[in-house]
Amino acid sequence: IQELLRVMRTIDDRIVHELNTTIPTASFVGKVDPGQTCKELYESLMDAHTKRERIIKNCISQTSAVVKTLKEEREKAHEDAALLKQLRKEQTKVSGGAFERSLKEEEVGIFPKWK
Repeated sequence: IQELLRVMRTIDDRIVHELNTTIPTASFVGKVDPGQTCKELYESLMDAHTKRERIIKNCISQTSAVVKTLKEEREKAHEDAALLKQLRKEQTKVSGGAFERSLKEEEVGIFPKWK
């Protein structure tokens, strides 16, 4: 998921480039509506953030379901060390792991800047 998110954040990483190519220079102002162009860029950025957030939340949901299943299995097999290791690995993904950090980046780090 980290690689997918990195690729999806490319537009954010290139915001200066996007602005430079989106906002017309003085010689092109009459040919392009800068307000509409900026609005389209903003909508594109917000759409990208929304898609990333949805993907992250979906991953959290799926991993939470795996954690629930592993917990149920753990109840039946208390001594299974491999099962416990897998359970902890999955729990870490959801709480304090990559998914949670990615979601915080989207919700805390990115969205307030654009609203």
